[in-house]
Amino acid sequence: MPETASSLLASWSNFYLTTGSAAATLTGLMFVVITLVRRADRTRTQAQSQTGISTFSTPIVLHFAAALFVSLFLSAPLHSFVAAAVVLGVGGLYGIGYVVYIAYRTRSLTIYTADPEDWTWYIILPLLAYVILAVGAVFLLIAPARALFALAGGVVLLVLVGVRNAWDIVTYIASGAADT
Repeated sequence: MPETASSLLASWSNFYLTTGSAAATLTGLMFVVITLVRRADRTRTQAQSQTGISTFSTPIVLHFAAALFVSLFLSAPLHSFVAAAVVLGVGGLYGIGYVVYIAYRTRSLTIYTADPEDWTWYIILPLLAYVILAVGAVFLLIAPARALFALAGGVVLLVLVGVRNAWDIVTYIASGAADT
């Protein structure tokens, strides 16, 4: 008897419970980070501050929210992977488009020039995570057991990138670099 979506997902329940909880908690902590950014950016104009937040902080929240969404969706009692493939595929494609948009914004910044480390952590790795999610969603229909590993990898990468980037922003602010 072939495995159903519910039977395959049952063994992933602890993983998605853990990553979903972590992503939700970290999303809440990003509100604290954004508050710190706003306080540290008092020397900048409102437009400059908003551009920095939109370019660097807002994507972190989106990455955590995407990890939370995938975790919640794959924790649902699914009978078939068709809906999951469509929803997660569209989500992955949206993430790809959003990261391309953020790359454009990063390149257009006048108050800060991103270095190779910024490009890696804020653009390349999130882009890779969303590509993994989009491809994993397609493979849910072809090889679901393997696709679940790819989707898990995409979720973990989004959470790790989010944690690292939130830490990067906080240390940037704490070092006083935001005041220069």
